[in-house]
Order: sequence, then structure tokens, then C-alpha cells
Amino acid sequence: MRTIIAAAVVLGFVQVQSAAAATETATCAPTSEAEIAKLFDRWNTSLATLSPQEVAKNYSDDSVLLATLSDKPRLTQAERIDYFEHFLANEPKGHIDSRDVKIGCNWAVDTGTYTFTLKDGSKVPARYTYTYEFKDSAWLITSHHSSMMPEK
Repeated sequence: MRTIIAAAVVLGFVQVQSAAAATETATCAPTSEAEIAKLFDRWNTSLATLSPQEVAKNYSDDSVLLATLSDKPRLTQAERIDYFEHFLANEPKGHIDSRDVKIGCNWAVDTGTYTFTLKDGSKVPARYTYTYEFKDSAWLITSHHSSMMPEK
């Protein structure tokens, strides 16, 4: 009986070590803070096309969008496209005011503040968080939260 228990313990240890080794040998896409910052520029450039479909291409299929001007979480590409159809009518142009970037193995987080200038010249300051994952040889947004600044 002790032999069976010992064998089970050894087998469990080997499986845990194998899983840990597989995690440790994951290939991490090389990146930098500058490259992650350029992902916002890519997103902002897609806004300028005024095409909701182009903007949606920045998001992974399973991404979550918690948008500035909507109280509905956008969980599918169709829902994100629907949001951007309305948002793009304002012809927004984003500008980063401050940012903090964190980078891990095939993921990154860009958090900060930005200001949108709309076609009527009005400005909308907001807070943001983008999370990115390196999937299928590309950095895609896996979650995007944006909210207007609280009143002073």
C-alpha cells in the first residue's frame, strides 16, 4: 500500500513539474513600452477611418469593451461594432495625457488618461485601461475600459 501511495505522490510531483516546465518554456513575444504605446496609436488611427469594422479589428474576439459613452458591456465583435458606429459619428481624435505600461509574457497593460477632441471642438477627458495579449502573431486588445473623469 505504501508503494502505491509513494508512486502516486511521485507521479503527481512529476506532473506538476512538467506543467511548470511547460509554463517556463513558453515563448514570449519581445516587446517594449514604446511598442505597447504604439498600439494606442494604431487604435487611434483606426478611429480616423470612421469604419467601426476597422476599429473592431484591434480587439480579440473574446475581448471586453467597457466604453466611455455606453453603460452596456460589449462582449462580441458585433456589439463592439455597434458601439463604434455611434462613437465614430463624433469623429473622435484621441490624445494620451499620461500613461503607465506594464509588460509580461505575451501580455501588456496600458493605463492612464486621455482626451478626445470631437468634431465640434469639444474635449472629453477620460481614464482608460487597455489590456493586450499577443495572439496569432499580433497584439490585440483583450479588454478596454474607459470612463469620463469624475466631476471636480
